Amino acid sequence: MNFIIQGIQDIAPAHLNHLAGLTTASRIEQTSAHAYRLYDAKPHDAIAAYCHEHQLDYGFVRPSQHLSDFGLVVMDMDSTLISIECIDEVADMVDIKPQVAAITAAAMRGEMDFSESLRRRVALLAGLEESALQRVYDERLQLNNGAEIMLAKLKEHGIKTMLVSGGFAFFADRLKQRLGLDYAHANTLEIINGKLTGKVLGHILDAQGKADWLMRIRDELKLKAEQVIAMGDGANDLKMMAQAGVSIAYHAKPVVLAQASYALNFVGLDGLVNLFDD
Repeated sequence: MNFIIQGIQDIAPAHLNHLAGLTTASRIEQTSAHAYRLYDAKPHDAIAAYCHEHQLDYGFVRPSQHLSDFGLVVMDMDSTLISIECIDEVADMVDIKPQVAAITAAAMRGEMDFSESLRRRVALLAGLEESALQRVYDERLQLNNGAEIMLAKLKEHGIKTMLVSGGFAFFADRLKQRLGLDYAHANTLEIINGKLTGKVLGHILDAQGKADWLMRIRDELKLKAEQVIAMGDGANDLKMMAQAGVSIAYHAKPVVLAQASYALNFVGLDGLVNLFDD
């Protein structure tokens, strides 16, 4: 297996040599500014603790597996593609962010049914001016580090991209247009006379809905499961990630880390590229 090591800054030679010794790797190759590939590596029980201590992300990848093998990357939106939870920031506009954020966090950890949590949170926003959504998009929404590098590389390889979110189409649709994503699906807030009613229109896009969209587009593109990568950070992403050949936990909750193929705990979204790039 190839052993990929990534850091948020230059990786010290001592760390590389130590990990090469643990994995009995045959050679070390630098693949980007802060990423290295160790060839013919073998797992070792001490790797996880050592990498965590030194803020390194890692993964074992088959030598035959390359980015060009994939045809679709499916991403969660809030706290994955972007750095915020949109609903928490919208709530901040009416000074109820702590109440809403507490419900968001419980749902992300898997402690509360997502659909119920969304209804409860959206109900707290009743009466808010629609303009508050645009303010959040303009003033607070930021892409996570490495997002543009990752997306450019995916496009270079002809890989389709899909955003699926238990958040709101107001933000997902704008990101789709801005970033040139191929697909975007999210929940729609009911807005009457320029104000949020506190309700979500139609069926709530929950964990199963995310998985359903992945399978639908995967089948439309005539791809196999192993040609799909899914990225997420919360419990609501687990069903979607289970339908992909490769799942990546991005700065994720423990329940997601425990089930993902790979974890990016420190580096940006371009860590996906470093795992599989040819």
